[in-house]
Amino acid sequence: MVEAVQDAGVVVTGAGGGIGAALARRFAAEGARVVVNDLDAERTKAVAEEIGGIAVPGDASAIITEARDALGGTVDVYCANAGVAFEGGNVSGEGAAPLDENVWAASWDVNVMAHVRAAHTLLPAWLERGSGRFVSTVSAAGLLTMIGAAPYAVTKHGAYAFAEWLSLTYRHRGLKVHAICPQGVRTDMLAATGSAGDLVLKPTAIEPEDVADALFKGIEQDRFLILPHPEVAEFYQARATDPDRWLGGMNHIQRKWEEAR
Repeated sequence: MVEAVQDAGVVVTGAGGGIGAALARRFAAEGARVVVNDLDAERTKAVAEEIGGIAVPGDASAIITEARDALGGTVDVYCANAGVAFEGGNVSGEGAAPLDENVWAASWDVNVMAHVRAAHTLLPAWLERGSGRFVSTVSAAGLLTMIGAAPYAVTKHGAYAFAEWLSLTYRHRGLKVHAICPQGVRTDMLAATGSAGDLVLKPTAIEPEDVADALFKGIEQDRFLILPHPEVAEFYQARATDPDRWLGGMNHIQRKWEEAR
């Protein structure tokens, strides 16, 4: 058992399935009191009943007050896990669905601004008492990129940057921040990435429970960056060390994808 989360009040957004459900199950198994949130009320209730948690369905940006009340007034851990992925939405129609500003707006709102709003609501109490934990489900796309899905790649960079900013700004005041950056995970979101996901992510996809395991190892070791796929560290290093070579390699994958479509 991880002592840091025993009896903690935990909120997990996007927890009706996939990574969020796996996180909710793991926190509950570790002795936490868990609020399960998802837009899908039926899935929210099903997961909450399974783990003995509290179902609070709805938009992740609008449920923090209700979740805090359900936990007796205190949120100790907030898992900003809800996210969206769309195939396409790019600046050109070549090789992918063309620009759709609604896709960009939804991606920014869910993948970035929901995290910002949650932090804005939670930080005053956390800073006053000198403790709190913010878990951001980002994606390896936030460290690297993703072919065929500009809105996803860009907003996941934003989510990572915000988690990084939170950590560097408030760690001396007791805030713990974890950024989870997996590659492919066998969830509905992987299916939503379409043929690009099939090419890049599916071959090394892991189970949602593997992501939860990686997070809890990171909590025990007090690590900011959580890499359920360890090879991402090597890709990230290569990207920083020789950007042109890395971009050339990614462009090779892009061309393979275009040829296969």
